[in-house]
Amino acid sequence: MKTVAAKVAENASGTAKLGKQGEERAVQALESAGLCIIARNFRSKTGEIDIIALDGETLVFAEVKAWSVYGIENLPYSISAKKQQRIIETAKYFLSINRQYYGRAIRFDVVFVGNEAVTHLASAFMERV
Repeated sequence: MKTVAAKVAENASGTAKLGKQGEERAVQALESAGLCIIARNFRSKTGEIDIIALDGETLVFAEVKAWSVYGIENLPYSISAKKQQRIIETAKYFLSINRQYYGRAIRFDVVFVGNEAVTHLASAFMERV
């Protein structure tokens, strides 16, 4: 019989594996759509951005959501306002240390990875002022 801690660790490991597989599928889909991946899993003290890419001259900050049981209709509930703000703050930090991208248009996308398909939602959210 497994302990509670073992069950929690096993579940976390499964979630991490699902997330990694989802991120790989998202990268493949973005590259197939012509985006050039420039960074993955960029971290700062404010948060993490799963994928940073160039779409022509536009710098794209993409959040990947890999869900095996929820449908695309639930996607708007997956990125809370707080999560959006953390991504935006992390994007600002990325730009502050990567000045070569200064002055480019930026976009915040979400890539939904489900069992059947990968759905890329360009301009899924924006910075609020």
